[in-house]
Amino acid sequence: MAAQGFPSASRLLTRAEFDAVQREGRRVSARFVTLVAKPAAGASDRLGIIASRKIGNAVVRNRAKRRLRHLFRTRPALETPGTARAFDVVAIPRREFSSAPFAAIELDFFAALAKLRGVRRS
Repeated sequence: MAAQGFPSASRLLTRAEFDAVQREGRRVSARFVTLVAKPAAGASDRLGIIASRKIGNAVVRNRAKRRLRHLFRTRPALETPGTARAFDVVAIPRREFSSAPFAAIELDFFAALAKLRGVRRS
């Protein structure tokens, strides 16, 4: 299996970027993850992850980050044509994230992302 990569253009890189999203962004809490997002100045979505020691040791935190990056890379197109907006998203996994099945995390993440974008999914 080839590595998909996560280029720096798809990531929030500096503390100032994280702080701006958390200060100015809209927050949506779901069962396994909390997402904070604000419209981005760039042309594409960017992801930042905050995995604190509250969710577990380094192995658990790294697994959570890998799962979130995978979900972000494989997200479906949620915006309607002609109204594409780029967002800066900060994902904060909860303690239950590490023990939840991937399918449940996937549904939770995409529902929260759709809510942030203001898209209704049927």
